[in-house]
Amino acid sequence: MKTLYNFLAYAMIAASVVSCSDDAVDLPDQPLWKYEKVYMPQAVNNPARYTLLVTDQPQSLVYGANYGGQEYPAADIPVSFTIEPKMVDTFNEKNGTSWPILPASSYEFVQKEGVIPKGGLSTQPFEIKVKTTGTGAIDVLTWYLLPVTLHVGKGSIAVNEELKTTYYLVRSQPNMADYPEYARDKWTIAGFSSEEPAEAQWGNGGQAVHTLDGNNGTFWHSAWKDASPGPPHHITVSLGEEKELHGLWFIDRQNDQDGKPKEVEVQISMDGTTWTTAGAFTLEKTLSKQKQFLSGFRKARYFKVIFKSAYDASYCHLAELGAF
Repeated sequence: MKTLYNFLAYAMIAASVVSCSDDAVDLPDQPLWKYEKVYMPQAVNNPARYTLLVTDQPQSLVYGANYGGQEYPAADIPVSFTIEPKMVDTFNEKNGTSWPILPASSYEFVQKEGVIPKGGLSTQPFEIKVKTTGTGAIDVLTWYLLPVTLHVGKGSIAVNEELKTTYYLVRSQPNMADYPEYARDKWTIAGFSSEEPAEAQWGNGGQAVHTLDGNNGTFWHSAWKDASPGPPHHITVSLGEEKELHGLWFIDRQNDQDGKPKEVEVQISMDGTTWTTAGAFTLEKTLSKQKQFLSGFRKARYFKVIFKSAYDASYCHLAELGAF
């Protein structure tokens, strides 16, 4: 009986294998030309941010076109580039921003045509020259948007629609080396949204005052023991005297944990009561010191840093905070 059972089992497996082998797989037609496209590599990181130095020499925005496909192109691929002012409004509406277009008087856009050569994968790199000083130059510390769109001729290889336009987000700023950091010996903490003294049991500090102690190993942490408030978090600093603020610097908590500041707004005040927005920026998730200019140079006796979001967390922490 056992031999019969084994025979039947083997027979069923064999029938299954034969049945599977008889099934025809009907794959759709997939011609390779459908996967051959040209694109702007700079559009991968839209918007492509450029911070230019204020200098007598024009600064450059790099653009060009690349080819993507299984093989190298069998013939030259002519391409062209245009600037589309109306796309600034489209971008702002989609992203909830209000960037002005880069003024036409501030840049030179000369190379409007190019070629991806036969057997090649890209055009040569082209440059838009932007003036940061002199007549027609862009305003210092002001962000501008410039959309550059790629085109190919009719009947040519298709354009990757998602990477067709590069949005250049551009501003100019002075050389930070010309603005030394301020001493913090007169500074005090004038306020904060929350803090976490329980961090002290591990030697971390946890209080807002630890952002001014000169020790990267301690840090301020938003509350987590008795309550866990979400963003926005804030720290308010009294400078102890009137100062012209050009920008702030930040050092994140020195580990790889989530909660490092991301979107930041800075407000300033002369009396600690009436506040004016002085800048907003996005910090990187890094252990290195980060310096950011304000939107303009302002005199103040107080500044407030508002942490509107943090990386991968609703809580927030910061090791050191300063100004220049």
